[in-house]
Amino acid sequence: MRPPLPPFTLETAIQKVRMAEDGWNSRDPDRVALAYTPDSQWRNRAEFPKGRSEIVSFLTAKWARELDYRLIKEIWAFTDNRIAVRFAYEWHDAAGQWFRSYGNENWEFDTQGLMQKRFASINDLAISESDRKFHWPLGRRPDNYPGLSDLGL
Repeated sequence: MRPPLPPFTLETAIQKVRMAEDGWNSRDPDRVALAYTPDSQWRNRAEFPKGRSEIVSFLTAKWARELDYRLIKEIWAFTDNRIAVRFAYEWHDAAGQWFRSYGNENWEFDTQGLMQKRFASINDLAISESDRKFHWPLGRRPDNYPGLSDLGL
């Protein structure tokens, strides 16, 4: 089991979103993959990983090219076993070019609280280092750090 479990309330949906954000900010593909069903189906941009092993491979490659990755997620809507979020993350490539990636995700959970479907649409914006807004140390975003709406994103 991966509490909180569906059906979600506003409180438990917000908790689930923060847990996902924390996991992704760990940049640990094996840890992140455990939040998904063994046969989870994804759409991430134009890639379609299926199952935990493909998710681990996808995330390993992602974080090898998206350096100093920091992510903020915010709930958009929820219902029984589904949650919609918007997010932004900042990262730089090997050449030092910074980006802010904006996106939306639709999630569907099984009765055990594992994500069985994840559909993500993402756009990248090149930014200068001085335009960065995500400045906490790598890892979990501190509780007192502003969210997307607070940052005007």
